[in-house]
Amino acid sequence: MSQLFTRNRLIGLILAAAIYFTDQWIKDYVTWTLKLPEKGKIDLLPFFDLTWVENYGVSLGMLTAQSMEMRWGLVALTSLIALVVVVWIMREKAFGDILGLSLVLGGAAGNIDDRMNFGFVVDYADFHIGTFRPFLVFNLADAAITIGVLIILARSFLSREKPETNAAAGKAA
Repeated sequence: MSQLFTRNRLIGLILAAAIYFTDQWIKDYVTWTLKLPEKGKIDLLPFFDLTWVENYGVSLGMLTAQSMEMRWGLVALTSLIALVVVVWIMREKAFGDILGLSLVLGGAAGNIDDRMNFGFVVDYADFHIGTFRPFLVFNLADAAITIGVLIILARSFLSREKPETNAAAGKAA
């Protein structure tokens, strides 16, 4: 196997693809099979419903696309970010970091696909405790991005790399 496609990177890219395809399948299912856009809401559990939301913005509704130019600008911006993540995956060696980046990439691809096809991101997962909603309505792609970012942040704060000078001094002794 070439140095570019190590086992860890290949697993990461497969994971990203699996997240993308699963996200798109769920969105297709809630949109067309369950007809969630027509129903608006489907009560499932005391703490979880399916609720149709057309998200024209990015995280937390920021950068809302109010025109066709803004829509394609968001597609371009998020595609650029996804490209940076792909390059990062291809340079990364640690499986934990590749895992987090793969979750971000798969989720980003799912939301980019929605924005290109519909002009908005399909959100449907509505977690709540009574009337309290700790999260906005989200989708699998959003969850993958969030978990991926948390993994990357946790690894960056918790992992300790030995400085080069100490490692070289240890070898010399």
